[in-house]
Amino acid sequence: MPTQRVLLLLPPLTQLNTPYPSTAYLTGFLQSRGIAAEQADLGIEMVLRLFSQPGLRRLFAQVRKHDTVLPPEAIIMLAREQAYFEWIEPVISFLQGRTPALASRLRRPGTLPRGPRFRGRATLVRSMPPDDQAKHVATLFLEDLADLVQATVSPHFALSRYAEHIARAASSFDGMIAALHAAPTLTDEFLLESLHAHLDRVKPTLVGLSVPFPGNLYGAFRIAQALKHRHPNLPIALGGGYVNTELRRVADPRVFDYVDFITLDDGERPLCTLLEHLDGRRPRKALCRTFYRDQHRVVFADNSALSDFSMDAVGCPTYRGIDLDRYVTILDSANPMHRLWSEGHWNKLTVAHGCYWKQCTFCDVGLAYIGRYEMTPTDRLVGQIEQLIAETGRRGFHFVDEAAPPAALKSLALTLLERGIDISWWGNIRFEETFSPDLCRLLAASGCIAVTAGLETASDRLLDTMKKGITVDQTARVAAAFREAGILVHAYLMYGFPSETLQETMDSLERVRQLMAADLIQSAFWHRFTTTAHSPIGLNPAGHGLRIHGPTFEGFAHNDLLHEDQTGELPEWIGAGLRRSMLNFLEGRGFAMDVRGWFDHPTPTPQVAASWVRQVLKRDATKNHLQLERRCVWLGGHPICESAGKTTRLYLPGRSDHCPLTLTTDQAQWLAHLIRRSRPQTSLSPSYPLLQEMHATFPGGRPEFTAFIQTASWKKLRAAGLLLV
Repeated sequence: MPTQRVLLLLPPLTQLNTPYPSTAYLTGFLQSRGIAAEQADLGIEMVLRLFSQPGLRRLFAQVRKHDTVLPPEAIIMLAREQAYFEWIEPVISFLQGRTPALASRLRRPGTLPRGPRFRGRATLVRSMPPDDQAKHVATLFLEDLADLVQATVSPHFALSRYAEHIARAASSFDGMIAALHAAPTLTDEFLLESLHAHLDRVKPTLVGLSVPFPGNLYGAFRIAQALKHRHPNLPIALGGGYVNTELRRVADPRVFDYVDFITLDDGERPLCTLLEHLDGRRPRKALCRTFYRDQHRVVFADNSALSDFSMDAVGCPTYRGIDLDRYVTILDSANPMHRLWSEGHWNKLTVAHGCYWKQCTFCDVGLAYIGRYEMTPTDRLVGQIEQLIAETGRRGFHFVDEAAPPAALKSLALTLLERGIDISWWGNIRFEETFSPDLCRLLAASGCIAVTAGLETASDRLLDTMKKGITVDQTARVAAAFREAGILVHAYLMYGFPSETLQETMDSLERVRQLMAADLIQSAFWHRFTTTAHSPIGLNPAGHGLRIHGPTFEGFAHNDLLHEDQTGELPEWIGAGLRRSMLNFLEGRGFAMDVRGWFDHPTPTPQVAASWVRQVLKRDATKNHLQLERRCVWLGGHPICESAGKTTRLYLPGRSDHCPLTLTTDQAQWLAHLIRRSRPQTSLSPSYPLLQEMHATFPGGRPEFTAFIQTASWKKLRAAGLLLV
């Protein structure tokens, strides 16, 4: 048994409302194997040290000593410092959900000092519900302070994209070294104070630093630098999403002045082998997917005989050691879908490892986090849900899949309903037509509140070129099915894909406008296409009409490539117009406006019919979904029967009233039997009869059933809760 004590750390900064799950996954795994492991989110701790009365006193004292001319906004904030001191801790308490009664005071003009972030926001604030007004005003108050910090004493600091510029296209390690040679900033001091408190408490024999995003990289190396200064013999391992994509070729020995090991891909197996090495039971050369330095040379060890742990063997994530009540809700948008990312805690789980599609040409499909596909067994997943509810007391779940498979979500939904487990959940999917209206209703009944998915572009030609495996019309139908079930939809979008024309971009924007105006998609985000080194396009740029012209690899990061589209590139200014349009769409504005009006330069007229969405949904309404759906599931209540001679009147309980049906007695008995077999419930084992069985067992057989499904009774039955999934 290992004698090691592992401390897993999240460097600043990911989210303020909920911890990023990487350390929760690894801590749960290690503890399940009897290994002493603890975790800490130094990002939220750093922010809370700053946003406290002692923290602001240190901030304002340093700002007053600033050796350059202060911006006018900073001078105004200095004049109001007592108000900031007075309100910082009440605001944080309110955003932590501890003091909801403060809402009426916070939204009252004149309560909080108002800096630059408040400009032009009065109309938006007034349009929000009262409690949201208070949250938004409190958020602006914090953002003003964050801007002051960044402009004066800590240029790397931000509430999002923290120090991200250092990690962007960092092919050389020189930029990081330069940043680390500078004296620690005020926020660095807060970070290191939290770090040393955890070191004194845990006394670890191994520290693991998780770097999921570029914004975590600087914090990780600042932590590593401090550790090497105070504890030069303490081993440090670096891993996480950014590492898995950007540092697969790391060759600069100077990196290992700060960290001892860099692990790739899923961390469970590399950590196990590393602990065995530290226990003296495994040589370094037999480590799993791990870089280290040997004689001034970077070595990569990968014992090919070792396999990754299955989804059934990785344990359950745990948040033990992290105080979830300390996290802060930031409300920077009234959009209901956008708020899921910034409001409240979400327990994180994975329905399936990797992607079941893994064909998209822009995606890193060759890397293990996407390429190795494995579903979590449903019983295992539901057991994890129950374990996290018991541990955290929270019933909100975010499934952090690359793309959750429809079959797995169907199985999960049925099991949740059968066991009577009440949760709210959301996650990432593909716009598959398998997500029929009935399947979406089933997911909603099990607690699904939202889905996110990559549309990428609203152009069928480009979708085909991407090998996305969907069409734009299909996306509209799937989004409509989710929306009819009351499930919110967010779409990821890109522009500047190889060979994309300005006309196609404008057509895409027009289709997105129609989708959002029809409330089929509630949120979306545009980003510019980037060639990545591990994608099919990056591996064969010439085959996609691209010429790569950098950056030159200098021993550190290697992922984002600079490319030239030989077929002609979209102009840079197109991005500003797309972002401007989306910022307005997210707040429900600008849908009646010609999409060309969002741009500062002439653009072509969209060649998309103004009735495109309506026509797509109209065609879909005429389709017979019985051909696609398979099993009967009853979501309604127990029917109440009244016999009347040869007929029986059934009352099917709904949410607000009873749906009456008049059937022959034989048909009523058939339906009652069908409902008993089709209800998800704990006391029985539902068989969920096949559609073919419904045909065969209906009184009168298939011909009578074919006639029955054309009647008003069938429509009422479907509306009352009969699903075919």
